[in-house]
Amino acid sequence: MTRVGLIDDDSLVRAGLAMILGADPGIEVVAQGSDGAEAVTLVQKHRPDVLLMDVRMPKLDGIAATEAVSALSNPPKIVMLTTFDMDEYVFQALEAGASGFLLKDTPPHDLARAVHVVARGEAMLSPTITRRMLSHFSEAKPGSRQDRHPGLDQLTERETEVLGAVGAGLSNAQIGMRLFMSEATVKAHVSKIFAKLDCTNRVQIAIIAHEAGLTDLDADQV
Repeated sequence: MTRVGLIDDDSLVRAGLAMILGADPGIEVVAQGSDGAEAVTLVQKHRPDVLLMDVRMPKLDGIAATEAVSALSNPPKIVMLTTFDMDEYVFQALEAGASGFLLKDTPPHDLARAVHVVARGEAMLSPTITRRMLSHFSEAKPGSRQDRHPGLDQLTERETEVLGAVGAGLSNAQIGMRLFMSEATVKAHVSKIFAKLDCTNRVQIAIIAHEAGLTDLDADQV
């Protein structure tokens, strides 16, 4: 059972999300909050596995709340909720530790699937959106490819290949198909990459892969 928390200042949105997710037998909505200021307390009290959080809220926005929650011990996976898939604030939230983002008009089935995907430790970003996001960082940080993350030197050759595939926006299953490994083996490699690069989610390591020149944004997907 995946435990989910909801943070959104719109009560109708929260009610709709709770109803949709509650209909999935593998999901339990354990807590709801109306502002980012409630996020830390909500997480500490209810320990959700996944936290869905609005980006724009009146008192404390989703970016600041994501930073605060991500700093906790064993934080939940955080998914930002937004109206615009290129919202600049979403990029900041992903850097702060969010595992991805969803549009508020995401179909019910896809919403529940997204929660399960994130709970498994994968980023909720399609390859197309990942490419757009990485392009955004590339334009915002010209020349950053020259600044290698110190943890890259600790990666094995195979881990470096997996890192590049994550940077291309591939899921564990797709990486396994591309590199001829089982999904379990891919997951083990990704866990080691997290530790060596001191990252908490796939979005962060995808950014590192792109900045190091380890992935091709125009590569064909599996």
